[in-house]
Amino acid sequence: MPMSRKVAEEMLPRLRQRYMGRGREGRQRMIDEICEQWGYSRKHAIKLLGAQAGWGGDPTVRKGRPPKYGAEVVKVLWRIWKVAEQPCGKRLKALLPEWLPHYQAEYGVLSRELRKGVLEVSAAQIDRLLAPRKAQAGHHGRCGTKPGGLLKTQIPIRTDNWDITRPGFLEADTVAHCGGSLDGDFIWSVTYTDIYSGWTANRAVWNKGAHGIVEATREVEKALPFELLGFDTDNGSEFLNWHFLRYFQDRPKAVGFTRSRPYKKDDNGHVEQKNWTHVRRLLGYDRLEDPGLIELINALYRECWEPLHNYFLPSAKLEEKCRVGAKVKRRHDKPRTPCERLLASPDVSTESKRWLKAKLASLNPFELHRRLEEGLRAILHRPLHSSRPSDSLHCAADAGTSVLSRVS
Repeated sequence: MPMSRKVAEEMLPRLRQRYMGRGREGRQRMIDEICEQWGYSRKHAIKLLGAQAGWGGDPTVRKGRPPKYGAEVVKVLWRIWKVAEQPCGKRLKALLPEWLPHYQAEYGVLSRELRKGVLEVSAAQIDRLLAPRKAQAGHHGRCGTKPGGLLKTQIPIRTDNWDITRPGFLEADTVAHCGGSLDGDFIWSVTYTDIYSGWTANRAVWNKGAHGIVEATREVEKALPFELLGFDTDNGSEFLNWHFLRYFQDRPKAVGFTRSRPYKKDDNGHVEQKNWTHVRRLLGYDRLEDPGLIELINALYRECWEPLHNYFLPSAKLEEKCRVGAKVKRRHDKPRTPCERLLASPDVSTESKRWLKAKLASLNPFELHRRLEEGLRAILHRPLHSSRPSDSLHCAADAGTSVLSRVS
């Protein structure tokens, strides 16, 4: 018959003293007797006998080990996490050794103990420490791709015959800054992604006309630290046209130009994910219908956004995926930045690697982030006007001085 609460409360102090003074076997026998005589479960009996104060213990007393990482470690992780575009714990763990010297130049030298704590914290613990600060937001955009059927017979569908173990094979896609309505004229962003390294470039164009897309592609190709070998797009008319076809074929060494299957976004999965990480996270879903913004956006892409992602933000590539029963197991490689993947590739020239190392040494991610915020403020605070863009706005070429430096 279960014992009343009043009687149990009177007996518990003496039972606790006996329980704490016995060994393992003695404690087990006491728990067995209490469960049999009082009708309690073993878990409840252990909780009562092991409690140090009150009925069932003091709920205000923190259980378990004291926290290993204090507020100073969390402060450092949070600052880096915000500037690094809020990566997951695994990616943040991978970038900490590269970012800490820049952090100390920005916020002051860290003590030896603090630096050790920041570097040794695990990826899972980073996620737990930063969980209260992670934003919960998401939006869905509209599809602005109109089928282009003119050259479908000349541009073949990609059949996974690319050698993606080396850099040079790009996927491209467009993003509409239409604000929810595809009517009228507005700015589009073109995204280019190398499948092997994840090296990504973006350019803003007006109304995704064929001439503007080709000129943006020409500028991006000139800035690539590797040779362009293949180019894959969706079936949009901005890509499937004679301008694009001649651009890749009328050269001494033709570039492979392929397209995905109609209505199969997974065929261009590498660049589709960049539409969120490299475009929407920067410019959002607002309507951009001021052609004067094209030069500012391209300067933002070229001078701040691309260096930050390509040199300082690592990503993990899927190496293996297999199904075990009803579960799908995925194995990823160690997170690395696109720059690190290019430096490790034997297919990148020594001259390009030397240029990448020099460029990396000249950059500071916190300075890039600060200039990025200044550029965004210049775009958001610019008064709207309805004039149409000139031909020079399709691609903002380097003209000696930075566009962002002129507006900041």
